[in-house]
Amino acid sequence: MSEQILEQETISTLIQDREIDLEAAFRESHVQGILDKLDQELVGLKSVKNKIREMAALLLVDRIRKSLGLTAGAPSLHITFLGNPGMGKTTVAMRMAEILYRLEYIRKENVMLVTRDDLVGQGIGQTAPKTREVLNNALGGVLLIDEAYTLYRPDHPGDFGLEAIEILMQVMENQRDDLVVILAGYKDQMERFFHSNPGMNSRIGLHIEFNDYGVDDLLLIAQTILKAQNYCFSSDAEKAFREYLIKRKTMPHFANARSVRNAIDRARLRQANRLLSSGKLLNKQDLITIEAVDILASRVFKEGVPDCDPEN
Repeated sequence: MSEQILEQETISTLIQDREIDLEAAFRESHVQGILDKLDQELVGLKSVKNKIREMAALLLVDRIRKSLGLTAGAPSLHITFLGNPGMGKTTVAMRMAEILYRLEYIRKENVMLVTRDDLVGQGIGQTAPKTREVLNNALGGVLLIDEAYTLYRPDHPGDFGLEAIEILMQVMENQRDDLVVILAGYKDQMERFFHSNPGMNSRIGLHIEFNDYGVDDLLLIAQTILKAQNYCFSSDAEKAFREYLIKRKTMPHFANARSVRNAIDRARLRQANRLLSSGKLLNKQDLITIEAVDILASRVFKEGVPDCDPEN
């Protein structure tokens, strides 16, 4: 017994004396490249990116602690993404999966994106096999459930979504070492969802809030989209698009970067029609330039409603 105690004390001393170069371990993990990619892909979202970096740091330290025999219980990897559409939540989930894979917390880089329809059946006996099939296919990677709050419908007694939630919670607890679940949805609806399902909330280790983009960030997103498509705004068009964003943000169904992309697509349609109707010989600059008139023709200016609304 005394020899075992002496051996444990010797091991403990060796561990304490060993120097750990966290920066070198971080470089070897190549996680910084993933964080850089995320920074390039998404405008703004500083708080979201900081959370991802913090989680990467925790996972790296946890892995090194394990290598030294220091156990503190595996960190909960299940996450909630709170925010409106068009904020890049799927992109963040993909980069999160890459980080988890590089640090050997999951076996696959895969992100499986599903909604209520993929998990919940229409009749008795359909939900359980449907949910289990999705979970089995997602094992080893990341499962992203969009609009997760729709799984719980308190106004529909006997709704089969509750069955899916129960199965999901069991797998999140019993197989948390082989599956990372990300629940995504509007902040208010997700808070009500967790309030009604405290067992689900207790299984989530991190809540990340995606705050809506400001006008400056949305304009930068628009310019990035245009550049990738070999277009540009004229100076007047840029001013017009800023005004468009200010108005559009106050209207229903605004989806941040998604709405910006749709607005750019509609501006390109108007530009093409304008050029075709002009009857003039064109040069390259004509073909790449979005003018103010292509923006101001939007129903946002003319009727005070989003272009996506049905026309009367």
